Amino acid sequence: MPRKLSEHEKLLWQRVMTTVQPLPGKPVVVPAKQGAAPTVAVKKKIALPPGPAIETTKPLPPKRPASAPIPAALDGTWERRFGRGSITPDMSIDLHGSGLAQAYARLDHKLEQAISQGSRVILLVTGHNRSHDRTSGKGRGAIAAVVRDWLAASRHARNIAAVRNAHPRHGGAGALYIVLKR
Repeated sequence: MPRKLSEHEKLLWQRVMTTVQPLPGKPVVVPAKQGAAPTVAVKKKIALPPGPAIETTKPLPPKRPASAPIPAALDGTWERRFGRGSITPDMSIDLHGSGLAQAYARLDHKLEQAISQGSRVILLVTGHNRSHDRTSGKGRGAIAAVVRDWLAASRHARNIAAVRNAHPRHGGAGALYIVLKR
């Protein structure tokens, strides 16, 4: 069950809602109170009590998309091989137990090495994603929590055909297969 908004959060939300413009040609539907039917509202300004100022002078920078998103589809032969665990990795990278900065540097170096050697499948051991604190980047499973984002945003993303969870014989939830393009 979602938590309820505090009174302060409700006031802030009302302020945000006064800045929203409906799409052209679309009516604004006001949610109904309990037992009443929803109504179409005409936009009007509402008076809000004074509250803390909301900084609007510095907009957030646009989120930069990954250079090349990693495609999700492989042919059926690959998918069956993943399911049976009959994949034989050409190389293994173990990031288990490393810090985030050290793990990222090692992953980048090993991917470069695998691409130059013409490897096709890499087994990436990250460790299980357990009790990770995303705000501090610390905790057990910190690498597993961010490694897919690293791969999608890395300079090697254009060389990656797919990323799949490893079969239990290769580490299961604590490892990934990275399939490189030929």
